[in-house]
Amino acid sequence: MELQEKKVLMDEVAIKRAITRIAHEIIERNKGVEKVALIGIRRRGGPLAVRLAERIEEIEGIKVPVGILDITLYRDDLTTLASQPQVHRTEVFFNINDMNIVLVDDVMYTGRTIRAAMDALIDLGRPRTIQLAVLVDRGHRELPVKADFIGKNVPTSKTEVISVLVKEIDGREEVIIQEIIDQ
Repeated sequence: MELQEKKVLMDEVAIKRAITRIAHEIIERNKGVEKVALIGIRRRGGPLAVRLAERIEEIEGIKVPVGILDITLYRDDLTTLASQPQVHRTEVFFNINDMNIVLVDDVMYTGRTIRAAMDALIDLGRPRTIQLAVLVDRGHRELPVKADFIGKNVPTSKTEVISVLVKEIDGREEVIIQEIIDQ
């Protein structure tokens, strides 16, 4: 499978604006951040959760707990990923019981990643609420899951791929749409 870049959807400035807006929405929805914690879904949800926490601290003056959730063993497509899937560490070093947990991910697509994340989260405790923040919602749900906070809605076809690139992992900052090219 080969991908061809079609368009840059968000540059570094647009991503920063979206993070700021989502931070304000999280604060407003939760009437502050006293019982709020952010948990990024491992890989790009992690850096996005850290940025949201930093922005919330700038706005509210309160440091919210941040964790990283590895969902590898909770995926329903685990056997199709690889014969030996790489499992990473979940890094949630705080009690999630009775907390308003905001799961953070880069792209929302079918909803299956979020279902797996909720299963993994429930194994850690019993949060008061689970909310969802995504940088990009591209549609095509297979499960009844809806994001509470969305940076950008991008209707896509099934032959398109949305890639979120973050400096911490990719060395550059942008959201791009790519087309799957059949060879």
